[in-house]
Amino acid sequence: MSNPMTTTAETRSTLRLHDPSVRGFASDNYSGVHPEVLAALAAANEGHQVSYGEDLYTARLQELMVEHFGPGIECFPVFNGTGANVLSLQSLLPRWGAVVCASTAHINMDENGAPERIGGMKLLQVPTPDGKLTPELIDIEAWGWGDEHRAQPLAVSITQTTELGTCYTPEEVRAIADHVHAKGMKLHMDGARLANAAAHLDLPLRAFTRDAGVDILSFGGTKNGLLFGEVVVALNPEAAHGLVYLRKMNMQLASKMRFMSAQFIALLEDGLWLRSASHANAMASRLRDAVDTIEGVRPTQKTESNGVFAILPPGVADRLRSSFRFYDWDEAAGEVRWMCSFDTTEEDVDAFAAAIRHELRDYRDGQAG
Repeated sequence: MSNPMTTTAETRSTLRLHDPSVRGFASDNYSGVHPEVLAALAAANEGHQVSYGEDLYTARLQELMVEHFGPGIECFPVFNGTGANVLSLQSLLPRWGAVVCASTAHINMDENGAPERIGGMKLLQVPTPDGKLTPELIDIEAWGWGDEHRAQPLAVSITQTTELGTCYTPEEVRAIADHVHAKGMKLHMDGARLANAAAHLDLPLRAFTRDAGVDILSFGGTKNGLLFGEVVVALNPEAAHGLVYLRKMNMQLASKMRFMSAQFIALLEDGLWLRSASHANAMASRLRDAVDTIEGVRPTQKTESNGVFAILPPGVADRLRSSFRFYDWDEAAGEVRWMCSFDTTEEDVDAFAAAIRHELRDYRDGQAG
């Protein structure tokens, strides 16, 4: 009997609908899958494995997470970052609970109300100049316990690195953790770009997460070269309740979980996570160094991960986007965001910087005329 996995040149076809030479700086989600991750998926694809997480790959992932974060943790692979955040926060809160977060937080700005509509929790947002919360900022909304008219602030969510590309130090995370724990609250970290933070800080993952007092972590993989998938890591399992049930209720339980876990094994086993994040950060630093020398570009945030934020004169961004796609961050202010990825090259950065110089030269010439 023929093997259904076998293909021939006559029956195999490859369909490519895009031009792989096109590059952009819109998002680290635009990049493809790292070749080592694709190889890991192919290796995990042969034969049968038990479904719903009872497979050898998910067991190995748990071992690797223990190596990075220490014994006593529990990890739960999920499909995406929104699911990871909602699931994490649900496990920390009763039905009447609320979450204090920065106004720029992904859970507040970019998840279409999922924490509130699906998770059933209230978000108490606080404006910040750089995307980072502090104990003082948290206290703007951390009040009203025992008041039946107010959603009870029982958790804080911080993002590492932040949506503005800035990075919490371990000391800053510890100050927040101690502050909220003293109030009976719990601490969640959205780590969609956790690897970029580790690369910037030059520290192991646990140094600014578990060792700094974080209770539960959404550990991102998609932005660091995975096809899909994140992992909820209960760093303090006593603070997180019902994750095994909540994951299914939130439609985040993968039947073929080995393919999620195999990707993270490829990422974590020999340092691919750090190499990829370090490269993305380095490309952002290269871009920042270039635009710092261009008249008319005004950076707005520190470049501490793989993103650069800047204000451009009117109309310049739209002209640039005809060659390189990127997003507005604050359209009214003319602020844009440029993101680098694991596969961004020096040539990509230099070509983009040259395009920025060209458009700003034309803009100045037009103003002078």
